[in-house]
Amino acid sequence: MASKTKSKPRNTKVTYLLVLLLFLFVSFSYYAYQLMYTANVDTKGQTTYIRIRNGQGYEAVMDSIEAKKVIIDKLAFRFMAKLMNYPELVKPGMYEIPNQATNYELIGILRSGRQTPLRLTFNNVRLKDDLAAKLAQNLDADEDEFREMFNDTEYLKKFGFTPTTIMTMFIPNTYELYWNTTPEQLMERMKKEYDRFWTKERLAKAQKLGLTKTEVSVLASIVEAEQNQHPDERPKIAGAYLNRLRKGMLLEADPTVVYAVGDFTIRRVLNVHLKTDSPYNTYKNKGLPPGPINLPSITSIDAVLNPEKHDYIYFCAKEDFSGYHSFAVTFSEHMENARRYQKALTAAKIMK
Repeated sequence: MASKTKSKPRNTKVTYLLVLLLFLFVSFSYYAYQLMYTANVDTKGQTTYIRIRNGQGYEAVMDSIEAKKVIIDKLAFRFMAKLMNYPELVKPGMYEIPNQATNYELIGILRSGRQTPLRLTFNNVRLKDDLAAKLAQNLDADEDEFREMFNDTEYLKKFGFTPTTIMTMFIPNTYELYWNTTPEQLMERMKKEYDRFWTKERLAKAQKLGLTKTEVSVLASIVEAEQNQHPDERPKIAGAYLNRLRKGMLLEADPTVVYAVGDFTIRRVLNVHLKTDSPYNTYKNKGLPPGPINLPSITSIDAVLNPEKHDYIYFCAKEDFSGYHSFAVTFSEHMENARRYQKALTAAKIMK
């Protein structure tokens, strides 16, 4: 009887211990489940990105994510990151933070390096410096890195361009890239896109016009500057310039003078501007300028390759400021058009 009495408390202790262990196991399992599979991200429906630079450490990444104010339980998020060994697996790039993501999902994306590609569009670019700034705004690269590349004669030789012509390698379009694409990788990509753009058909058309690919782009940049409002008129303008080139005439393109002067606020080209000493001044130099005066669009390039056939040699802006032009075959007819336009400028008090 005595032995049975002593074993009862012992059995009770074991039972209590087992119940405690079971409780702890269930609690830990529930917490672990919550930690891994319960949504811990609330972007409030807004598309949210985290950008991780090369060399950025774990703590800096955590601070950047928390600064977005989308993590609900920061402690749980950091704990899960440690469990998944993320401090040792930080990968640079741009990542979208999915709304209602769990800790496991978000950290899984970050540590895998599965970046969100960005869509890079560059247009309305006038100078190499503008292009460098545009690229640096969208990529994890410094503006000066691109500037140096665009002016490095030896480096550009591998692409078949010079500091004067390198802008023509960039075909304005929308490209899918990763945020941490390096300047070198971007240059390689743009050369591939350039080669893809210049199809056999386009090359044949350029050859028929007696122009190189670069010359087509240079002329397209002038056409673009002349007509930046109505693309439908660009083939007609291209045809007029090609007529002048065939006749050996000066192009006398006002946009090239504005480029030579370097004052892009000019709306009225005056005689003083026409005297500017520059290879880009087509009032003083025959043929095309040495390089583009902007980054011509595909529409303008194709306008040069598919010019409207006509006998027009002259054109000037219409006096109604519609953005369209009046075309002429003879100089006297052109002067009449020009006088009407100049009169309209004066009436509108546009003096420069």
